Amino acid sequence: MEYTELIPKEKSDYECVERLKVAGKEKIIPILPQLLEWLQDMNWPIAQDIEVIISDYEEHLIPHIRVVLESNDGVWKSCLLHGLINGLSNEKLLELKPDLIRMKLSPTRDEVDEELAEQIEELLTRIDSANGER
Repeated sequence: MEYTELIPKEKSDYECVERLKVAGKEKIIPILPQLLEWLQDMNWPIAQDIEVIISDYEEHLIPHIRVVLESNDGVWKSCLLHGLINGLSNEKLLELKPDLIRMKLSPTRDEVDEELAEQIEELLTRIDSANGER
């Protein structure tokens, strides 16, 4: 199976989702950035399935999540914050603390427009609680 066969072609590519479910780690890790793109809108039919699949690879997701958090795509950030990022282990969430603090203290226009402050605060509280802070 080629890597390209594992990247959905359209919003209802359930055949691809089924291939992803049985694909090995060595096939999934290289295409995580492309799979993360399918979480730009959680209303897309396959978005939740993709989120479940890639959540098993949290140890490889942080650099790719950071790219999104540094972008100007507030909707994508919102989708990740409410789903994938919220589902990260406390250990992996801690790695995103500097990004979340930046978003809290110096939000970009898209972050303000998407009203991300409450979700960011909840995640920071969770990080601090897990580390005995606050």
